Amino acid sequence: MKSAFVISALQSGAGKTTTALALMAALRRRGLRVQPFKTGPDFIDPGLHRCLTGVTSWNLDRWMCGDNYVRRMFIEKSRGADVCIVEGAMGLFDGGRASAAETAKFLGLPVIVALDVRGTAETAAVFVKGIEAFDPELLLAGVIVNRTASVRHYTRVKEAIETHCTCRVLGCLRVDPAIAMPERHLGLYTAEDGVVNADFAQKLAEAAQSGIDIDTLLLAASVDIPVIDIQVPPLLQRTVRVGVARDSAFCFYYEDNFDYLRAAGAQIVFFSPLNDEKIPCGVGAVYFGGGYPELYAKRLSSNAAMLASIRDFFIRGGAIYGECGGFMYLTEGIVDLTGRVFPMAGIFPVKTKMQKKRVKLGYREVVLSADSILGENGDTLRGHEFHYSAMEVMPQSVETIYDCGEGTTGYRVNNCCAGYVHLHFASSPNVAASFYLAAATGVTA
Repeated sequence: MKSAFVISALQSGAGKTTTALALMAALRRRGLRVQPFKTGPDFIDPGLHRCLTGVTSWNLDRWMCGDNYVRRMFIEKSRGADVCIVEGAMGLFDGGRASAAETAKFLGLPVIVALDVRGTAETAAVFVKGIEAFDPELLLAGVIVNRTASVRHYTRVKEAIETHCTCRVLGCLRVDPAIAMPERHLGLYTAEDGVVNADFAQKLAEAAQSGIDIDTLLLAASVDIPVIDIQVPPLLQRTVRVGVARDSAFCFYYEDNFDYLRAAGAQIVFFSPLNDEKIPCGVGAVYFGGGYPELYAKRLSSNAAMLASIRDFFIRGGAIYGECGGFMYLTEGIVDLTGRVFPMAGIFPVKTKMQKKRVKLGYREVVLSADSILGENGDTLRGHEFHYSAMEVMPQSVETIYDCGEGTTGYRVNNCCAGYVHLHFASSPNVAASFYLAAATGVTA
């Protein structure tokens, strides 16, 4: 038996990430091995989890990856852990079969709700009562009352919940600027920004230790996780090098994608478009993930040596894949909100312009219309789209490799493919093999 649970909330912004991080910090301080997970397609929270636990946090997304994959990943990655913490995305019931509630029931895990009580007291019991009535099959292990203003405030909320609901109250986190997570246009700051440092971790741990009954929580979340045989696919005979851009500007990746590439025979070589002068020597393909290139547009544009290295690799026929922020980096330039243009790699003959409001958000299913680094004509992949930039109209001379409608399109120029969708390689059996083949048979840097 070990402790494993899902932390969720009624809505985004209710403090579930802070609650999850505080528990991770407190449990790590106890010397326990904590394995974090995240439901849904989010990149940012798993990075923050990694900072607190020292291990990779894995996405559990039933829509993108399928039930068998999610169950296998949870069981495999839970091995050796004392406590497994799954942070939910959005509200508890948001997202259909991929929601935190449905994922919890699918995996047989109890749920702990981080309940934001700003501006309310006894009325908070109505929300908990509503959760219990909405889905009686959900195993609700407890509530952590978040953002209480005082001891009296917490006592009123706790008494109301325990009087009118069957769910227990496990403690609270007070309103405290010292443990508030800073935010920006796409959400929280990333792990690469260094906001989750040792001092912050200590404050989180102290807040959880002083406000939450952790022993009762761990007991309420005791579960029996089955053991299964994990079949590791054999590596292909030849190992090829794949360059992956990873720094503060490019940090949105599904860690699973790297595992798929490694299983196909790729050696992942990380590099920084912000700080390095060229792409790594000997790589047969380059992968530019998403991130915040707009925040570092001046530095990226000023790194002329790196941009020249990418253009040279492209001109010689090198295989390149970019998604979202990586796609922006491969265009002629990024235009900020003031109209200033920062020239980029110039492979795609358009510019991307930052917008004040979000442009796209949601799951996407991609059907390839041509063979490419992503797979074969007709292959279906799934992913997620979320961005605040808009692309200029792409010239008709640029080949389309998929079109999801409403402007969500993937493009190719020679051996360079890109689009706004963050694709999860678990959604298609061919994508890693195609990526490997492109790297193994093409030119090298």
